[in-house]
Amino acid sequence: MAPLAQLRRSMILTAPRSICAVQWVISRRKYRGSQPDPRTPSMQLLTFTVAGQPYAIESRAVIEVLPLVKARPLSCMPDYVRGIFTYRGHLVPMIDLGRRLADHTLAERLSTRIMVVELRPLHLALQSDRAPTVRLGLIAENVISICSAEDADTSFPAMQLPDALFLGKILRINGQTVQLLIIEHLLAPALLAGLFPAAAEVPLS
Repeated sequence: MAPLAQLRRSMILTAPRSICAVQWVISRRKYRGSQPDPRTPSMQLLTFTVAGQPYAIESRAVIEVLPLVKARPLSCMPDYVRGIFTYRGHLVPMIDLGRRLADHTLAERLSTRIMVVELRPLHLALQSDRAPTVRLGLIAENVISICSAEDADTSFPAMQLPDALFLGKILRINGQTVQLLIIEHLLAPALLAGLFPAAAEVPLS
């Protein structure tokens, strides 16, 4: 079965506490933490909206899409770090993409979701090929669309902005202009080291 068909088949309707929600479960696969390359024809994208604008991330980094849950706030964190929440027995930082991308807190709507993603921080991967992966919960809206990068009619190269390295290429897909996000760059290395101190202790190869 083609990768895109597998992802679409894995979308499951659930109804927690009588609220119908779309829960997207992706079979666990080893994630190597490589930077997404929009030039790869087979790259599958998960699209969503933030402050009314469409964005996308590489779907292979997504473990699961969940309904929004409450987070336990953390002190001395940037405003886009909403806190931590429990995911399958582990505490995972929750990142508000509205605050991170548009200085706008996302409202708690039925369409608001948490994308649980797994990544290998690039600054750690450069130190060792045994660098561990970490997980983040990314808050966004309308997380229901899967598409392929090969559907893009045209693209605009990623802008090399020192304070926004997470902004990747801009693609025109199915009549929409979609901004790719590079999740490995969403958090600064110092913030990642603070949130995941154990991951920062990487044995040098």
